[in-house]
Amino acid sequence: MINLQAFLMAWLTRFKEKKEGQALVEYALILALIAIVVIAALTFLGGAVKNTVNNIGQNIANA
Repeated sequence: MINLQAFLMAWLTRFKEKKEGQALVEYALILALIAIVVIAALTFLGGAVKNTVNNIGQNIANA
C-alpha cells in the first residue's frame, strides 16, 4: 500500500510540474478573446462601414 501511495504521489508531482501545455492554453484563451472582440466590433460597426463604402462608391460613380 505504501508503494502504491508513493507511486501515485510521484506521478502526481511529475504531472503537476509539466507546464508546456499551460502556455498553449493561455495562448488559446487570448486568441479566443481577440476573436470575440473582433466579431463584436464588426457586428456593431458593420453597418456604418457598409454605408461609408457605398457612399464612396456612389460618389466615384457620379463623378
